[in-house]
Amino acid sequence: MMDLFYWGIAGLILSVPVVGWDLFSRGRRTAPGPALNNLIQGAWLLVFVCGFGLLLKITGFSEILLSASVLTGLVVGWDWWRWRRGGRTEAHQDAPWLELSKSFFPVILAVFVVRSFLFEPFKIPSGSMIPTLRIGDFILVNKFDYGLRLPITNRVFIPVHQPQRGDVMVFKYPKDPSTNYIKRVVGLPGDVVTYINKRLIINGQEVPTLPDGTFGDVDQPLTYATFNHYTEKLGTHSHEMITLEGQVPVFLAEVRNFPFRSACVYGDEGFTCKVPQGQYFMMGDNRDRSSDSRYWGFVPDENIVGKAVLVWMNFQDLHRIGRSIP
Repeated sequence: MMDLFYWGIAGLILSVPVVGWDLFSRGRRTAPGPALNNLIQGAWLLVFVCGFGLLLKITGFSEILLSASVLTGLVVGWDWWRWRRGGRTEAHQDAPWLELSKSFFPVILAVFVVRSFLFEPFKIPSGSMIPTLRIGDFILVNKFDYGLRLPITNRVFIPVHQPQRGDVMVFKYPKDPSTNYIKRVVGLPGDVVTYINKRLIINGQEVPTLPDGTFGDVDQPLTYATFNHYTEKLGTHSHEMITLEGQVPVFLAEVRNFPFRSACVYGDEGFTCKVPQGQYFMMGDNRDRSSDSRYWGFVPDENIVGKAVLVWMNFQDLHRIGRSIP
């Protein structure tokens, strides 16, 4: 199947000549007939869609939404200003780029506001949070619980709450901020996190963990794995957690050189990390199948996206719809 990038390029190659002709011949031609008018409108729409898709290859969705909101808003404001001055002509009013801007502006602005300040949907692509979250879960993330943040910079401008131990948090991966990760908050700023022989200890106190039988799941393609299943109480959150018998607490060879690496001490039985101020220590509920803070380090506050609160869809398992995330 052809990559969507090449479909976008092909779409622009087909539509840009029509759009250019529409822009530069408008003053020299008669009003187009219905068929030609539909072709022009379709070309403008194709430019918008293909341009949007190609921009996703080089920048983030939030940046595109902000730019599109500003651009279409300026066009709508300019059109309104001309109308107030009595200078808007019928030809300009019918221009496809103007019609598209006026149609898209309220939709783009509404999506931008909701996605930036209220809620954002995500899809779970991996099994690092099994059994709490499954591959294919579509989740809803609360964007305002940890404070309202400025788009792009992600800096808090209206504080609300601070992350708590046990929260399931979506954040920008420190090694590649264009990628979103989801893990459970284990360590808050100033905490001492110890993970020895698969026992989690926070500030000298062992986290209450109760064995709850076994958990079976497909670990790798065509490979069925049986995990030890536990109920863990982390902060105010009581949640499920699994480990794999016989696997080491941390693969030392996979630990990277990350910021504040000196705050951690690693050994054959596990590790101890003191969480720096403004940073968080994250781990997956699938403890032995999770790439998390023990390998790539702490999550800075400015990387926080929001708190995962609800599974709103899973096309493979409809019984998961509406489940709250503990």
